[in-house]
Amino acid sequence: MSMFDALKNLGSLPGLVAKAKEMQEKMRAAQEELGRKQVSADAGGGMVEATVNGRLELVRIRIDKNKVNAQDLEMIEDLVVAAVNAAQSKAAEMMREEMQKTAGELGLPPGMLPG
Repeated sequence: MSMFDALKNLGSLPGLVAKAKEMQEKMRAAQEELGRKQVSADAGGGMVEATVNGRLELVRIRIDKNKVNAQDLEMIEDLVVAAVNAAQSKAAEMMREEMQKTAGELGLPPGMLPG
């Protein structure tokens, strides 16, 4: 490639930088929106329900006192862990799908984003 060809390519650089900034802004907005969404999952047939947000942060635990035996704290603790893990898995899948959708809207090929 000659020096002139290289200089011609530089002419498109501002456009590429603008496109990259636009993509970065859209991804940031998508992540913020995900942070406001909440996903719940239960364990033990509804004995324990956990709710996490799109950043995988635990926001609520609900224990149905009509379904659990207060004497069996070990089981309740296990159900809390199971419910939190299930809710985080659901939220992670929601995040992955949303990021892939945003990437598609930006014209990025599948697999361009970390999964």
